[in-house]
Amino acid sequence: MHVLVLGGGYAGVTLVRTLEATLPPDVTLTLVDERETHLVQHLIHRAIREPDLDEQLAIPFDRVCSRTDHHQARVTGIDRDAQTVEASTGTLSYDVCVISLGARTAFYGLDGVAAHATPVKRLDHVAQIRQGFQQVREMGGRAVVGGAGLSGVQTAGELAELAAEADTEPEVVLLEQADTVAPGFDRSFREALRETLDDRGVDVRTGQSVERATADEVVLSDGSLAYDQFIWTGGITGQFDGRRAVRATLRVDDRTFALGDAARVVDADGDVAPAAAQTAVGQAETAATNVKRLVEYLRDGDGFEPRLDRYRYSSKGWAVSVGDGTVAQVGSTVVRGAPAHLLKTTIGSGYLGSVGAISEAVQYALE
Repeated sequence: MHVLVLGGGYAGVTLVRTLEATLPPDVTLTLVDERETHLVQHLIHRAIREPDLDEQLAIPFDRVCSRTDHHQARVTGIDRDAQTVEASTGTLSYDVCVISLGARTAFYGLDGVAAHATPVKRLDHVAQIRQGFQQVREMGGRAVVGGAGLSGVQTAGELAELAAEADTEPEVVLLEQADTVAPGFDRSFREALRETLDDRGVDVRTGQSVERATADEVVLSDGSLAYDQFIWTGGITGQFDGRRAVRATLRVDDRTFALGDAARVVDADGDVAPAAAQTAVGQAETAATNVKRLVEYLRDGDGFEPRLDRYRYSSKGWAVSVGDGTVAQVGSTVVRGAPAHLLKTTIGSGYLGSVGAISEAVQYALE
């Protein structure tokens, strides 16, 4: 029996670590990911100012996994009828497959945006942003961040702190097509984020739709904006054919599941789960239960199909760093300052510890 997990992000790593503890030892587990390391994605904006964090945020898969085989390859296709996966290294077969490939940056076909903007998805992107903003600081230029979701807010906050240290007067502009930053979140949380961005000198421009970009200018719905550095955090899409829509059991077909940013999950209450690290981790717990039940059913070879658990989204709250400021929401309560910073640090170090990166968790908390 072979269980194949595609993608070693939050969903994939949480899933394989749970399956290692719950599946019979004779079930083969394989994790396919083109990288050598698991990336702690929700903290990479911090590495814009703190490059020493790079090593703490990239955890080798051989440390994350114990009995799972890490197959380093890029997934190029999935044939669910044949129960095979095409990878850069050849064809892999499976009995049960879980698609947790995560997402890539969505540029929405906007002319010139993909060519001229730097996304914030990998550590090499962060390095490019760090190096590019150094030039912006030296010349007193302008950095434009497109998209004021949580990633855009945190990226702009880091750049604003670097700008404040410069002898010149560099600008950090944050663009958002909606009429507020962090659209989709509670009003009190949005307002606290906006105030914190204002306090740090970020020029926030809402109601601004990006139409295209050139090498030195962002063309907007009502004008244009010159820039020296352009960063894009405007949204995500799935690796294959967008984000696959699945119901609360996370099941795609008889042998396949999809979760995390690879899927658009309608949960047990009929709500679409937001794309977030905590969502991916919660879905992985549901998927682990369902994969285990399906494996047991396939091994026994008779009886009724297993009853599968249904994922129900439940927010554990949000903690967002805006440079040296932090805004957190737990339930309906919004807090800032030291309590919010402590919560953000606890979440970060807690996740590192949960995937076995104990030394990195301690070092992150200390820093």
